[in-house]
Amino acid sequence: MTLEILTSDTLGDVRHGFFTRRGGASSGVFAGLNCGTGSSDQSEIVAINRGRVAGAMQVPADHLVGVYQVHSARVIEINAPLTDKPQADAMVTRTPGIALSVLTADCQPVLFADHGTGVIGAAHAGWRGALDGVLEATVEAMVGLGAERNDITAVIGPSISQTAYEVGPEFFDTFMAEDSDYARFFANGEGDRFHFDLPGFGLHRLRSVGIAEAEWTRHCTYSDPDRFYSYRRTTHAKEADYGRLIAAIAL
Repeated sequence: MTLEILTSDTLGDVRHGFFTRRGGASSGVFAGLNCGTGSSDQSEIVAINRGRVAGAMQVPADHLVGVYQVHSARVIEINAPLTDKPQADAMVTRTPGIALSVLTADCQPVLFADHGTGVIGAAHAGWRGALDGVLEATVEAMVGLGAERNDITAVIGPSISQTAYEVGPEFFDTFMAEDSDYARFFANGEGDRFHFDLPGFGLHRLRSVGIAEAEWTRHCTYSDPDRFYSYRRTTHAKEADYGRLIAAIAL
């Protein structure tokens, strides 16, 4: 099966893609393009999948760079292929031939570009990372490399939608402790439950830091099992593990 790669006009002619699970070599619960080296999938199969992504991004396999994601706000500047995976949740570069990549399975994969200065970024932004400022930190790191804040564009790829993201009162209270205005990203559910708008929150944080041109692709990972992996869907189905989607951007 051919790879399915979602792109956005907002990122213009910068090489990028939000890869769905279609076109991969994995089987079973991982069926498709599982790129998660941290999953229990066969490592050689994951390597084949990642090689296909690298080929689509037109870089050697070792130039498809990722980090050990820990739901933090830490950003790494990348100038060459990594020999190990530092703990971080975002990367920036202005080095041609490097493809920055993040893995997700409901969290937000966010790709950034400043076409004029040739600075790009990629971030993994779950609720914790988004609340702690990973998106703002990525923008600041890009500016530090010479990007013009007003010229940076950002796209949030396939993520869990508000309809599918049910949370409890403790989750709601965590956000209210930060800013009571965040109540607008919650809708009432049954009983004491809420539904959280993760992509809406991500867009808010991006626009608050000066990124006027930002969008979500409006693909929900939870509700489309044929195209996307989902941690929450796997949990509800009581499956043993789940695949990881990959998003990548390169100069």
